[in-house]
Amino acid sequence: MRWENLTVESGTTEHGRADAALFGADAVTTRTFDTPEFAGITFHEVRARSIVNRVPGASRMPFEWTVNPYRGCTHACVYCFARKTHSYLDLDTGVGFDTQIVVKVNAPEVLRRQLSSRRWQGEHIAMGTNVDCYQRAEGRYRLMPGIIGALGDHANPFSILTKGTLILRDLDLLTRAAQVTDVGISVSVGFTDTELWRTVEPGTPAPERRLDVVRTLSEHGIGCGVLMAPVIPFLSDDPAQLRATVRAVAAAGATSVTPLALHLRPGAREWFMAWLGQHHPHLVRRYERLYADGTYAPKWYQRRITRQVHDLAREYGIGPTRAGMPRRIHEPEPEPGPGPGPGLEPTGPAATEPIQLTLI
Repeated sequence: MRWENLTVESGTTEHGRADAALFGADAVTTRTFDTPEFAGITFHEVRARSIVNRVPGASRMPFEWTVNPYRGCTHACVYCFARKTHSYLDLDTGVGFDTQIVVKVNAPEVLRRQLSSRRWQGEHIAMGTNVDCYQRAEGRYRLMPGIIGALGDHANPFSILTKGTLILRDLDLLTRAAQVTDVGISVSVGFTDTELWRTVEPGTPAPERRLDVVRTLSEHGIGCGVLMAPVIPFLSDDPAQLRATVRAVAAAGATSVTPLALHLRPGAREWFMAWLGQHHPHLVRRYERLYADGTYAPKWYQRRITRQVHDLAREYGIGPTRAGMPRRIHEPEPEPGPGPGPGLEPTGPAATEPIQLTLI
């Protein structure tokens, strides 16, 4: 494994600086656990030097800073765009991404230190946008309570995107944080087809369990949006499938639904196409044509899916969230006066263009 490119020694210059390093060379501990839920999984425990990451300027993400306590993900979603990041460690982007998990065991302490720095300006921090911070490993390592606690103590705005039901463990912490800062929670549910789920997202909770998370958060007064991602061409984009998913999202009490069409970055593309050839070989040529121009589905396809889902959302009484709009878990009481009714759709580009954001 190419740890040497990410260690203190590799980042040290003649002036004693180590800005490029992510963790110390002697701070990598490899573990396996003899329990059924972690069978075949290897954990590489590291002590990170930094945990707050700046999003590259060319990114389409609607935020600038992220925190990722894990690398690799046991959710094993075949389309996951983050697979390519495992190649930086000379790890396999296929099975290796699903089973070789890097754990930044000191993430809460490092985050607290960075939030206390005079250089930190209290910008919004997004979590779960690379790999899921509530994947199975979180049940053992319990990094998120410390992370949420640090953010809450500094009244630092943050958002979480997840497929994991484990987020309900931290319900009290999220509620307390929302009393002092902006907190946004979204659950990723791209479809409700259980047969498709079993093969394309084999390590995740079932879609109905994720919708139970939305329902539970709503019952506790915590607004939760649904990222309907990914909508998978020819497998989950039939009008009847879209209707079933939006209907289930609405029944769970989601505050918003935002559809995103599948995109296939290098690393993920090869793994997904191999899966497609095994499970749906008749679709391979159609995918090669649809994604002939690169990573993203054509604009006409994205617009069609977005329009269909927005129409269904209006029908079922929910509406899409504008790109980049922060959500508060606990909203203040509104001022008296007229206002827009529920389920109204925003106007402008956000009404037709989905945010290119994918959770794995």
